[in-house]
Amino acid sequence: MSDSPIAAMFDRISPKYDALNHLFSLNIDKVWRRKTAKTVSKSHPKAILDLATGTADLAIAMAKRNSQAHIIGMDISEKMLEIGKAKVAQQNLESQIELRLGDAASLPFEEGAFDAVTVAFGVRNFENLSKGLAEISHVLKTNGQVCILEFSMPETFPVKQLYRLYFKRVMPKIGKWLSKDDGAYSYLPASVEKFPKPAVFSDMLTSFGLKTQHIKRLSLGIATLYVAIKA
Repeated sequence: MSDSPIAAMFDRISPKYDALNHLFSLNIDKVWRRKTAKTVSKSHPKAILDLATGTADLAIAMAKRNSQAHIIGMDISEKMLEIGKAKVAQQNLESQIELRLGDAASLPFEEGAFDAVTVAFGVRNFENLSKGLAEISHVLKTNGQVCILEFSMPETFPVKQLYRLYFKRVMPKIGKWLSKDDGAYSYLPASVEKFPKPAVFSDMLTSFGLKTQHIKRLSLGIATLYVAIKA
């Protein structure tokens, strides 16, 4: 895992990660995660895999909505997981949430092991997106649900123009200043811009046997929630 430049970057910024997320989104990221957790809970999954779990915010939100679910959170960053484990312990959710070091491109689980797979703000960081989606499909049960929450670029005027200015000019400077990391908060807008647009990403999911149920644009298109079922 230590050979991954993405893992190394998240290890470096882990102490400031949560605070900067909430600052840059004005705490709206918490609302987005709650909506994702609510969507997942509707199917009452018993076994959930939360990839790119980071500091376990989504895993914790899902555990609170579904006390019967066992959740495995996986991430490539050891430092992020250390913070996540402390948060899980603080919430007394250790019997329900298990955090593991691991890569989405090579999952150590049997075929059809999970009722639901989730990813919040992490799928664009997969170093091999196709392998990651193939692995998600492999470990998901037939008729199991995948929920992917990801940043996206607004398309309507003037939100598109204002957001691009904030995202590409303001946020990297503040992020660099607060995190003391030269590249992390320049990487974020670059990775969002490179990520496939919602319709294209939906087609990618379909190509891996994950039939899109709906695509929900959140907060004027700043984030998008993809919900799909394994056919």
